Amino acid sequence: MAHATAVSPLAPKSYPDLPEVEGVRFATAEAGIRYKGRTDVMLALLAKGTQVAGVFTKSKCPSAPVDWCRANLKGGKARALVVNSGNANAFTGKVGAKSAKMTAQIAAKATAAPMAEIFLASTGVIGEPLDATKFNGVMGDLVAQAAPGGLLEAAKAIMTTDTYPKVATARAKIGGVEVIINGMAKGAGMIAPDMATMLSYVFTDAPIASKALQAMLSKSVEGSFNSITVDSDTSTSDTLMVFATGAAAKRGAPLIKDPKDKRLVAFKKALDTVLLDLSHQVVRDGEGCRKFVEITVEGAANAAAAKRIGLSIANSPLVKTAIAGEDANWGRIVAAVGKAGEKADRDKLAIWFGDFRVAHKGLRDQTYDESKTSAYMKGEKIDIRVDVGTGGRGTATVWTCDLTKEYVAINGDYRS
Repeated sequence: MAHATAVSPLAPKSYPDLPEVEGVRFATAEAGIRYKGRTDVMLALLAKGTQVAGVFTKSKCPSAPVDWCRANLKGGKARALVVNSGNANAFTGKVGAKSAKMTAQIAAKATAAPMAEIFLASTGVIGEPLDATKFNGVMGDLVAQAAPGGLLEAAKAIMTTDTYPKVATARAKIGGVEVIINGMAKGAGMIAPDMATMLSYVFTDAPIASKALQAMLSKSVEGSFNSITVDSDTSTSDTLMVFATGAAAKRGAPLIKDPKDKRLVAFKKALDTVLLDLSHQVVRDGEGCRKFVEITVEGAANAAAAKRIGLSIANSPLVKTAIAGEDANWGRIVAAVGKAGEKADRDKLAIWFGDFRVAHKGLRDQTYDESKTSAYMKGEKIDIRVDVGTGGRGTATVWTCDLTKEYVAINGDYRS
């Protein structure tokens, strides 16, 4: 299987210090599922009573682990999370369902936790059976080796075509008591989430009940993971989960059951920060990418319309290849706005690349300077702003990356 050979030029220059989240322990191992000489399975052990929330792919062809997690999520509690890379266990029929169940059985036996509180995820090639017996050889060691910290190593174990692990952290106060939020994600291709990302997991010591956690997560994801795209393809495995151990209760943090509780204001902002950070890291690791692109749409009928127009631009291969070629080809943006199916006034349309307005009132801007705009397009961060001219108040921001020859190479050789 082909991998990008170098770390993305848009990768973070350093990793944040990740404080330990009490009630969470991690371990990784080489199970030999697909890769040789690298870790490919990770285990997160969670304190008894840990609350859980999740959002999953809206694909009509979900993976077996997604089905498993959806069923267990109804219980609202979690004791363990098992994630493997190299095989998605998707489009594998009854065999896939049996593999997921066997994985959970192996984990339940090793952790002495109920199967209903075991959560699973698999990422990698679609359509290949997953040999769950390979977990037998490593699960006992994973449980024995699990230790606080280890989030970065866990993030490495679930990578596929990623060129770097993705982690983020934030702190907030609930009832005057500080709590920690740590998160990790994986994803570089097949990214046009219709819920979250390929795989992302967030851990906190905050004492928050599952229903409140679910409400916050479902709302937070809209402005982060549901506002990014690399290649317009939604994965069969998309999973985003939040686990709250409640350990901060021992330090006086109150148990929160209502998502509207005002004591959650700071926590919500911190959760938004972590999810936005992780989602941006996914885009910055887009397969073969060289540029991070922020697209803001204004003047639309409403926010939903603005987002649809923004994603129409962000998912356009013509727009993305123009950016790869450092060409401010606003004509391709006009075409993407026009095909979005939302109200737009051609004769009032305005487009900016950075601070340079290239189109105004339906025409090329009379003050347009090719040399200045071309120089701007050479940067790693490209901001595009579009006013669709309807006079509406709808606005939205989405994020994407350019589309290069390397993307084709990575995906053309993916199963080789």
